[in-house]
Amino acid sequence: MARKYELRSRAIRQDATRQKIVSAAVDLHCAIGPIRTSILAIAERAGVERPTVYRHFPTLGSLYEACSARFWTENPPPDPAAWIDIAEPEERLRRALGELYGFFERLSPALWNIMRDLEDEPELQRFCAGHVGQWTRMREILAEPFSLPQPRRVRLDAAIAYALDFFAWHASRRHSISNPEIIDLMVGMVRCL
Repeated sequence: MARKYELRSRAIRQDATRQKIVSAAVDLHCAIGPIRTSILAIAERAGVERPTVYRHFPTLGSLYEACSARFWTENPPPDPAAWIDIAEPEERLRRALGELYGFFERLSPALWNIMRDLEDEPELQRFCAGHVGQWTRMREILAEPFSLPQPRRVRLDAAIAYALDFFAWHASRRHSISNPEIIDLMVGMVRCL
């Protein structure tokens, strides 16, 4: 009986250590970006030794997977399924962009640091490739009610992808343009198609 209790107690401690490591890594990834986050910095922030981090996360991919799960659970992006019931194309687009830009606004520093590092971190690119489907689904749901023929549909898809792009939103915000004004710009661009 005592052995079973010890094993369960050890598993609880290991899980707590793992969660401290994930929290430290997410905090650092959001604050300075994955590339600038060292295993030593994660260990120090979590209050563990560097080998402990490697024991729980032997690869960057396993660390990124745990961090991503934590980040997206705590900060879910807008659900595009909620937009399907809006039949009017521009109204659907406005609602979606309002929700998405609010999400970007809330998480702007973290998203900037993480997305910036995607360009230079192949392991992060490989891992994030699995999340592309969610953004593709958003684009498809927003394009569907416009029902444009080819080749205008190709331009529509590109315009909506641009409207959904964090860096396009961020560039507009740097010029002191408010979210409602950015939405007007993006809807106007799509309307011109």
